[in-house]
Amino acid sequence: MSAAGEQATRQSRGIRITVLALAVFIALIVVVFVHRISLPRILSTSEMQINGFYLLEIPRNFGEINLVDHHGEAFTRARFEGKWTLVFFGFTYCPDVCPTTMSFLNELLGQLEGTEAEDTQVVMVSVDPARDTVEQLASYVPYFNPDFLGVTGDFLDIHRFATGLNTPFRKVPGQGDDYQVDHSANVVLINPRGDYHGFFKAPLDLAKVKLTYRSARALWDRQQN
Repeated sequence: MSAAGEQATRQSRGIRITVLALAVFIALIVVVFVHRISLPRILSTSEMQINGFYLLEIPRNFGEINLVDHHGEAFTRARFEGKWTLVFFGFTYCPDVCPTTMSFLNELLGQLEGTEAEDTQVVMVSVDPARDTVEQLASYVPYFNPDFLGVTGDFLDIHRFATGLNTPFRKVPGQGDDYQVDHSANVVLINPRGDYHGFFKAPLDLAKVKLTYRSARALWDRQQN
């Protein structure tokens, strides 16, 4: 082969290599781009707040608690550790807000996947312990989800716990035995260390809560690494 032929062959080979390298580079960029857009977007703290989630700048230790769940087992602060917990303060005689919120939380859990579903628990703490006995909670809470926990106890212990989570409640006066209890419809988030992490402000929107919950978890994971 002549020198001119060899040079042409080398040029042709170089062009093919260049084109191949460029194609691989473009394919790599496309793969990275597709992967990034397929990941759920993580909201900033200000975006979370716009969506109705208020993240505490520093998670708060609300102290020890001494309550009992609807299985009759002791419910202490240790029951929050190692899981993310959604806490709702309500009562079984509540006509509207409580069943609506409990149904919402059941729907939310049904949309979580993988690790999110495995390490998320829902706890309803009664603000009406005089009527919400262990037996009463046992017939009410599992109706919404068999994995949900109902919690009751002495009034002062519950009041102290609710105060630590900025969730006030009070018995409506002048109604006799068939009374109602004014309480917040917010849902409190407790992190796996058992600290008060933030709260979802009512009214609750499923898409917003799901995204902000995922973002709060992701931000926590980044801070732990």
